[in-house]
Amino acid sequence: QVQPVESGGGLVQVGGSLRLSCAASRRTITMGWFRQAPGKERVFVATSAWLGGITYSAHYAESVEGRFTISRDGAPNTVYLQMNSLKPEETAVYYCAAGPRGDITHWGTYDYWGQGTQVTVSS
Repeated sequence: QVQPVESGGGLVQVGGSLRLSCAASRRTITMGWFRQAPGKERVFVATSAWLGGITYSAHYAESVEGRFTISRDGAPNTVYLQMNSLKPEETAVYYCAAGPRGDITHWGTYDYWGQGTQVTVSS
């Protein structure tokens, strides 16, 4: 079992920044972030896979490319999401996920989920 636990959400003004953290109970090759706004489907934000040693990949949704940064900081059981230039439409519950069995951009392929952390961007 892999139990991700998120932290770092909160209230921020438009254009502001937040950093989310997620720690899993054990080493996990691929960890990612999704978000879900009220009444909407859970959508992919970013994912990172351990490639060996201290090397990790990063893959982003087009909507966050250039503003968000996913990192592992060399720790195979943690993942961070630095979010800059936040927009009101990015208000959502952000979820950490691990253990995908297929398409890393689809929420349905992940086996393990955190409880979520609320991010609210005020205008």
